[in-house]
Amino acid sequence: MIEVNQDNLHLLLPGKIHWLVEYLHDDYGYSLQDCLTRIYHSELYKKLSLERTKYWHLGPVDLYEELKKEL
Repeated sequence: MIEVNQDNLHLLLPGKIHWLVEYLHDDYGYSLQDCLTRIYHSELYKKLSLERTKYWHLGPVDLYEELKKEL
């Protein structure tokens, strides 16, 4: 089993971001560009991109609930 660390965390993020984009588009009708902008500028993304927070361990629904708190 491969250990997740700061050097390889970036490999997990596209899958997590994909779900968030889909949820934002479905719930709010945002364009792809707007979804990505909102995600990448969010506090959630800052936490998600740091291994030590362990946010990468959360599933898409939990991550989306966190993101919605910021919207």
